[in-house]
Amino acid sequence: MGRILDTIDSPSDLKNLKVPQLEELAGEIREILVNTVAENGGHLAANLGVVELTLALHHVLDTPRDKIIWDVGHQCYTHKVITGRKNEIHTLRRFKGLSGFPKVEESIYDVFNTGHSSTSISAALGMALARDLQRERFRIVAVIGDGALTGGMAFEALNHAGHQGCDLTVVLNDNEMSISRNVGALSTYLSNLRSDPAYFRRKAEIESWVQRIPGIGPNIVRVAEKLKDSLKYLIVPGMLFEELGFTYIGPIDGHNLQDLITVLGKTGGMKGPVLIHVITQKGKGYEPALAKPDEFHGIGPFNVDTGLPLKPASVTYTQVFGDFMVQRASQDPRVVAITAAMTSGTGLSDFARRFPDRFFDVGICEQHAVTLAAGMARMGLRPVVAIYSTFLQRAYDQIVHDVCLQNLPVVFAVDRAGLVGEDGPTHHGVFDLSYLRHIPNLVVMAPSDENELADMLYSAFSYDMPVAVRYPRGSGEGVGVKKERKLIHLPQARIIREGRNMLFLGIGRGVGLALRAAEILQEQGIEASVVDARFVKPLDRELLGSLLRQFERVVTIEDNVLQGGFGSAVLEMAADLRRHCNILRVGVPDRFIEHGSVDALFGELGMDASGIVAKVMETWPELTRTGGWRILRFGEK
Repeated sequence: MGRILDTIDSPSDLKNLKVPQLEELAGEIREILVNTVAENGGHLAANLGVVELTLALHHVLDTPRDKIIWDVGHQCYTHKVITGRKNEIHTLRRFKGLSGFPKVEESIYDVFNTGHSSTSISAALGMALARDLQRERFRIVAVIGDGALTGGMAFEALNHAGHQGCDLTVVLNDNEMSISRNVGALSTYLSNLRSDPAYFRRKAEIESWVQRIPGIGPNIVRVAEKLKDSLKYLIVPGMLFEELGFTYIGPIDGHNLQDLITVLGKTGGMKGPVLIHVITQKGKGYEPALAKPDEFHGIGPFNVDTGLPLKPASVTYTQVFGDFMVQRASQDPRVVAITAAMTSGTGLSDFARRFPDRFFDVGICEQHAVTLAAGMARMGLRPVVAIYSTFLQRAYDQIVHDVCLQNLPVVFAVDRAGLVGEDGPTHHGVFDLSYLRHIPNLVVMAPSDENELADMLYSAFSYDMPVAVRYPRGSGEGVGVKKERKLIHLPQARIIREGRNMLFLGIGRGVGLALRAAEILQEQGIEASVVDARFVKPLDRELLGSLLRQFERVVTIEDNVLQGGFGSAVLEMAADLRRHCNILRVGVPDRFIEHGSVDALFGELGMDASGIVAKVMETWPELTRTGGWRILRFGEK
């Protein structure tokens, strides 16, 4: 017999399957997910946990007419497999292949682009209100995890949805709780009772009849309501959601297809907002992911049999940060670390074990994390806030008003800066230089290698002001980290290669790109100087100003958007100093960049070494005609 999956081309094909067949299909899909992520990397544990839930949703709903919004969206792989993309699933997260997140440009079944946390209920409510205004009828379901529910935006949306009272379903995918047999039995009983339309009809009929009893009817109803509420607080686990205006259903076993299908089917006819609480296991069906769900949350290629990474792990920027934090905290009791639900991802796991009283994981609450750090700094502590660049965007107001306005010595460890690769446009950290550079009192640095990162973190504690150190995902340049730390004086840039024909000004990862481009140019007889700027704010006006007087051809290189970034800062400085040199800026163009390996993306954008050389030759073709040995004055042909 062939696979059941071979007969599934769209969600409509699921509707004729019985529960045993759906269970068999779930096993087939898990095998595909494990093998695909083992080869391409990706988010495995979360996807293995929602296989049955995804099948149940598409079995009951009439998608794409009915809408499913996946919060974060990193758990959408099963959704993609059964919505006509099974034959392309091997391209998942590859350049020009399927995205690892929902993408409306990719399929009509992906109804809202996601990638950041806690947005699904807001989006779903917006769609529900639009549906009602347009007098249409279809179901809208937001699927949100218990982690994403820690985000304040999710509660803002719950509060508004309860107030509006429109028809909306929220599925809370809770993969942290276990289900005890007794609680499960009671919950199943309550869920079946409360999702039965006949229950609501009888309840309304009885209340109407009692109300009509002369003299005492309304009083009996009020007493009954008080008694009902008291009992509900004792036995119903979802009273928070009830108080927000939702009908709470659950918790139910998120891997029991029959229960899921029954509850999803019965709640379809309920009026008002409904929250269905399901319990799932991250990594279900694959033992290594089940045993270590954090490691398999987002993982690179691995061996399916062992669960071990295919490539031996080299030292990453994140590891350098984590090691520095442990060392610094052991020397300075004022040092505290704060992160937003990214303990492992930001390299703080060891710090959390060694200094549990000085480690604070605030959940998916970037705004709170920053203002928490401000409060700690005001009281004399030295807080370090470790947040990915793409997520730090959410705390912009707090950086401005709560940290920088008060000039508080908070260190921002901005991980995953620049192009991050396969996670794509929702995760590329290409805006931080632009949104941080213009804030008063804030120092912005970017290391060119892993040793310089350690020196920058060390130096940040000496500046006694807000400091952001931004660094990329993945391995460093292979230079290693020296034992002794070196103080980098503010705002000291450094010349790392000398040449007389042109000047490369690099920041962060742009320095390595500049060096490689200079080597290619050297083969053509063109000598280029290379400078590691180190600081985006403030710039080293003394050194860079002198170099701008010396060179007519200047190239700035950054893995940030060109608007408002490092190159813009150099242009502004040149204008202020009235240096009339010819500046070519290399960086991320004014569009959202797709997913793919960093090398592939750099090549596509002309930001790799050969692409930079091509831009130089196109801009200054006279370099090849003259052999590169004559420095032209500005404006000379």
